[in-house]
Amino acid sequence: MTHTMTRIIVLLSLASGYALAQMPREKVDTTAVARIKDEGLKNSHVMEILSTLSDVYGPRLGWSPEFRRAADWAGKELRGWGLQNVHYQHWAPLGKGWTLKNFYAMVRTPVPFPVIAYPAAWSPGIDETEADVVYLDVKKVEDFDAFKGKLKGKYVLLSPPAELKPHFEPQGLRLADSVLLKMANADFQPGRRGGRRGFGRVPTLDSMFVIMRQFAPDVDSATVIQRWQEMQVNPRKLEFAQKEGAVAAITEGRGDGGTLLVQSATVPQSPDIPFNQRVSPYDPKAPEIIPQVVFATEHYNRIVRMLRMGEKVKLDMNLEVATTKADSGFNIIGEIPGTDLKDEIVMIGAHFDSWHSGTGATDNGTGSAACMEAMRILETVMKSSGLKPRRTIRIGLWGSEEEGLIGSREYVSAVFGKREADPGGGFPGGGGGGELKTTPEYDKLSVYLNHDNGSGRVRGIYLQGNEAARPIFRSWLTAYGDPTAQTITIQNTGGTDHQSFDGIGLPGFQFIQDPLEYDSRTHHYNMDVYDRAQEPDMKQAATIIAVFAYTAANRDAKFPRKPVPAGGQRVP
Repeated sequence: MTHTMTRIIVLLSLASGYALAQMPREKVDTTAVARIKDEGLKNSHVMEILSTLSDVYGPRLGWSPEFRRAADWAGKELRGWGLQNVHYQHWAPLGKGWTLKNFYAMVRTPVPFPVIAYPAAWSPGIDETEADVVYLDVKKVEDFDAFKGKLKGKYVLLSPPAELKPHFEPQGLRLADSVLLKMANADFQPGRRGGRRGFGRVPTLDSMFVIMRQFAPDVDSATVIQRWQEMQVNPRKLEFAQKEGAVAAITEGRGDGGTLLVQSATVPQSPDIPFNQRVSPYDPKAPEIIPQVVFATEHYNRIVRMLRMGEKVKLDMNLEVATTKADSGFNIIGEIPGTDLKDEIVMIGAHFDSWHSGTGATDNGTGSAACMEAMRILETVMKSSGLKPRRTIRIGLWGSEEEGLIGSREYVSAVFGKREADPGGGFPGGGGGGELKTTPEYDKLSVYLNHDNGSGRVRGIYLQGNEAARPIFRSWLTAYGDPTAQTITIQNTGGTDHQSFDGIGLPGFQFIQDPLEYDSRTHHYNMDVYDRAQEPDMKQAATIIAVFAYTAANRDAKFPRKPVPAGGQRVP
């Protein structure tokens, strides 16, 4: 342990001392913690689970047959370990399944070379087609006129070429001691809840100034105006290419070194349509769209440079896909029944779906594997030692998180409660200002713990503004005894399934994790594969989740809650 880390632990202990003194002493069964750690660290199955989930059953795109195959395997594993009530919880909205069957991209002239590329999810197929390439170099709306009648039967490049620079800083990172200390000492900054506030509004130039200066106070007016112009032009490029009869639309992959970010195809729509009213390509009501493909940046830039030199570039592509009839999505649910408080629930969870260019290993096979392994650890320890949880421990493996937290949001809405449509533009069931309507189960949930930031080591936990939880987590982390995992921050974190719980006032938390290469190489990238996961970190994460779940299940009281979210009265 470094001297700085020692100082962090001392400061954290001092900071939480007053709160601990004001509350009943948090009881932790240290014998149970030791047994859980022994099983989780010495007899781990987490990498075996992750390998099967990613190598054999990845990727797991929402609504796809591959998602169901993976879910069937996960359900069988959970039942085999002894979990009860393992089932699929179905939900709407409906979505079309999509599977990639065959794909290649090859530049034929002026010099042949294969292109590193992936189709966007829910893109339609392309019959084997060799055609000219056109770069749609449009910066202002009036620039489109120059390309009218010139795109029919062509492959059209939509993105401006990206400038690539050497990586002088490491791409894989651990959280520095100084960063953890800053997080621990941070003040609470109120942020949006899981309801995606503002998604029902159409941005204006004035609102762009406000939004950008919140994140970059010194941003100059020219940059804001440029970003505004891009928001007006970029969505219209795809619409224009489709109307002009292009074979396919091609964009660059926002990565480098052969690593590219690939997500969903886009339904051409006006930028004047609010985000939460736009049609998604998986929607059964979505219109026909143009095929869409993402190229590695280096290859994309090479093609643009050749075109600018006046060379005629011919591209040959073939894309074969299979789609399935629109159906409901579902989550995978399983339980370890409690004893005297069995009607009360402790939940752990992670999203089970992934994007398709990798195998969904770190996003979020790691979270799913860690939570599955936590349940295996608990079942194994209970069978060998006689330990029993007082509350029921439930796992949720969520579908279609990548399309907007859909699985967890629908689960929370159906089981615990939801808010009516947010006047500020949020989604029902996920926070915001609408009236909160709850079910009888709302008062039975103690806490939800989420894992979804890649393979990185757990370094602590975000409080989501719930200060009353600090001394509880401090006691648990102290009992676990990992000096690298002691940071507790009042800060919020977003973008994953704990927000569905937190958004309606339920205690929902996400762990602090080392970023490693998550943001630079794996998060929605084609290199989201098993080899990027780190075994020691995975073992630690699964074991901490198991300790937290068991300890929460055996507390005398349920977890403390924040006040009901402002803006609407709770209606039981």
